[in-house]
Order: sequence, then C-alpha cells, then structure tokens
Amino acid sequence: MSQPYADDVAVPQEAGRGEIPRRLPRYRETPRQRGRTLLMVLVGIGVVIGLVAVGIFAASAGDAEGARLAVLYAFIPLPVLWLVYWWLDRYEPEPRRYKVAAFVWGGVGAVAIALVVQLVVAEVADLTDQQLASFVAPLSEEPAKGLFLLFTFLRWRRIIDGFLDGLVVAGLVGLGFAFVENIGYYAASYLGSPEIPVAGAEGAAGTFFVRGVVSPFAHPLFTSAFGIALGLAVLVRSKVLKVVIGVLGMAVSVALHGLWNASLSYGGGAGFVLVYLALGLVLLVVGVIAVVTRVRQVRTLERSLSYVAERGWIHPAEIPYLSRFSYRKKARKHARSSHGRVAAKVVRRYQRLATEMAFLHDAIMSGHAKPHGVERTYALLDAMYALRPALRLPPPLPVAHRAVPHA
Repeated sequence: MSQPYADDVAVPQEAGRGEIPRRLPRYRETPRQRGRTLLMVLVGIGVVIGLVAVGIFAASAGDAEGARLAVLYAFIPLPVLWLVYWWLDRYEPEPRRYKVAAFVWGGVGAVAIALVVQLVVAEVADLTDQQLASFVAPLSEEPAKGLFLLFTFLRWRRIIDGFLDGLVVAGLVGLGFAFVENIGYYAASYLGSPEIPVAGAEGAAGTFFVRGVVSPFAHPLFTSAFGIALGLAVLVRSKVLKVVIGVLGMAVSVALHGLWNASLSYGGGAGFVLVYLALGLVLLVVGVIAVVTRVRQVRTLERSLSYVAERGWIHPAEIPYLSRFSYRKKARKHARSSHGRVAAKVVRRYQRLATEMAFLHDAIMSGHAKPHGVERTYALLDAMYALRPALRLPPPLPVAHRAVPHA
C-alpha cells in the first residue's frame, strides 16, 4: 500500500536527558473529540436521575429493610462483572467517561424507554404478564439499550472499532440496565404478591439467586450481540452491508432475550434448563473469542511497536516496558522509587500514549484506518516526544527478552 506518513517525522530526543517537572501538564487530546463536554454534562444529569430511580425502585419494597436488600443484592455482582470488562478493555482502553456513559444509559435512558413502551403496550393490548415478558420486553429493552451503541457507532466512531470494543461497551450498557432492573425485581420479591408464595428477605434472596448468581451475565450477553455486530460492521466498507450486519445483530439480541424470558414463562423446569445451557454455551463461545482477541492485542501491540522502532520513532529497548503489563508496572515502580511520583506519572502517560499510537499505526498499515488516524498518530508522537526528556525507564532488558517477531 502507499505510504500514509510523511518523511519528515522528527527523530525523538534521547530519553532521560531532561529535568522532571514538578507537575505533569494536563494532556489534551488532538484532535479534540467534539461533544465531550456535552457528554459529561448529560452523564452527570443521568447519574442524578439514576439515583432518584434507584431510590424509587428500592422504596417499592415497602420498608427500609426491603429497600436495603434490593440495592445490596443488585450491587453484589456489579464489581466482579465490571472487572471482567475492565480486563478485556485493558490494552486498548476506551475513555472512562464513555464507559460511565454506557452504564448510565443502560440504567437510566434504556430503562425509562423500555418502561414507557411496556406500560403503553400493557394499556392498549390485552396481554398476559408472560406475553409481555416473552415478547414485548425483548422488543422494547434491546432497541432501547442499543440506541447508545448506535449513537456511539455513528457519532464517536473511534470508540467502537472492533469486536472487543463492541462487546465491552454493550456489556456495560447491559450492566447498567440489569442493575436498576434488578432493584425493582428484588423489591417486588420482598414485597410479595398473590402469585408468589414466598416474600420478605427469603423471597428477595431467592430472586437474587436466579438473577444475581445463576444469570448475572444475561442482559450483558443479550446486548453484546448488537455491540459485536457494530464492531464487525466497522471493518466493512459497504454501507448496505453495515446496515445488514447491524440489523442481524439486533435481531440476535432480541431473540436471545426473548428465548430466555420465554423459558422462564413457558418452559417449565426442563425448558429453562435447556435454554440456560444453550445460552451458557453462547456465553462460553463469546468469552473464548474475547480472550483470544485480547491475547492477539498483545501481539499486535508488540508487532506495531517493533515497526515503529524500525522507523526510529521509539527506541527498541522501550518495547517491553510499553507492551507487557508486568514490565509496564516494573517501569512505573522504577520511576517512582528512583525519581518520585511525577516521574511515575510521566512513564504511565508515555505508556498510554505509545499504546494508542501503536494500535492506530497498525490500523493504518493494515488498511483499517480510524477517523483522523494519521493526524492522531502524529499528535500522539508529539505528545510522547514532549515527555521523553523526563522519561525514566529501567535499564534495557537483554535482547532475548525484547525481540519481537514481525510475523
């Protein structure tokens, strides 16, 4: 392919030859992502609305003990599930504000839209609770959750640019939705109803076992089908094919959700077990693909950094300290112990900039350039070069530990 870069890229200064500043200047992304301030304002508003919604759902339990249990049970699986998505997103992390926005949209925007649709349908159509759960809920909840993914895909294209990004963002939307929805379910179980013989703490605990222990990944899995589809749609050029992939992804999300709810409403014990095992297999396959993709990210990062080093943009000895988490941590620890807290911050930022630059460079050279890819690569290199005089890395590793094959 043709050379996407100019030939006049500056040669970086030798690392560690300058003074370490007393305070690390704030890094400003170039080019700036439009709508960033608006997004943060909307997230703040969403958090406030979400807290009010959580309070309302929890209060529906009838007393303080029921409200406390509803919130507690909804929160218990959250740190573990969030940690899974943090681990998957660790090498090429999306901005924290977008992750929070995804979670808030799932818990506020998507819940509100789905609730309004279901209330309207229940009012105008003579449907049983089982029919509402099996057909109306999937058709209202999945598109509501998917709106954030679709908007991100169309408006902030650099966020979802592959399988793993789509999976992570969709999963966080699903987590937000499940968190708020579960509070309502736990509160209702605590309060009890004529159809449910068990109420109080025992009823809430039983519902928690089904939703929080047996199926905590349900909503993230449903939404992930659409997120993965959008991540794959990024890789094709045909607009028609992009639309087809997106529509198929949403159809799969709705189908998975409907199958799960129908198994609870109509399947009986055997039907539920069969559907549970089938969805468990789907989750396993998606999980294996996600882990393999993440492992490949390490190889992609090392390969791209080696090409970058051949261009003279970084020193080859830096590659292990920029690519492997154990060595990255060692580099930050060395900088902190030898030169102080600011030096460790310099290393951390340099690592983050180099990682983003390397993935951008790989996308450009493989023919899947991201929006403003070359411009952003230059901007990241400039930011890295500005840090190099204050960069304090450990001594170079033996060559055997830092050789990276180009295959």
